[in-house]
Amino acid sequence: FSLVRKVVETAGLDYGGPAPFAPDKPLGEALLAPTRIYVKSCLAAIRDGGVNALAHITGGGLVGNIPRVLPDGLAAQIDKVNWPVHEVFHWLGKAGGIAPLDMYRTFNCGIGMVLVVDPGAVDSVTRTLGQAGETVYPVGRIIERGGAPLVFAKEPE
Repeated sequence: FSLVRKVVETAGLDYGGPAPFAPDKPLGEALLAPTRIYVKSCLAAIRDGGVNALAHITGGGLVGNIPRVLPDGLAAQIDKVNWPVHEVFHWLGKAGGIAPLDMYRTFNCGIGMVLVVDPGAVDSVTRTLGQAGETVYPVGRIIERGGAPLVFAKEPE
């Protein structure tokens, strides 16, 4: 939240004033939306089978958290166009002059939990998570690392 505070300060905004990305809410309230709790839905997905790893996307964003669950020799290719990025992240990036890769290094950009799933179990795990009330997006795939960074973003074609 240090970076968020800096962006708010630089933009000259008041936490009690309307949020630029959600004008119907005060900025402070919009920024402090409660964190989702994924325990029940993730346990159901694990019981379903095919889940190899879970990465809670917190401070350090996608780039800092996904590598923690990957074995040596593998990387994650993140396909940035596969999910809607919440307006708060568009605003933070623009207002703070934050480069896209730095956004993915710092924030979850709308993805709070990543499950690494066997390709043959994707449909079943997606169905289980959906039944538990989760919205599921295929955010990328696991690849042989080669010379690639541990996590890299595939640009839109």
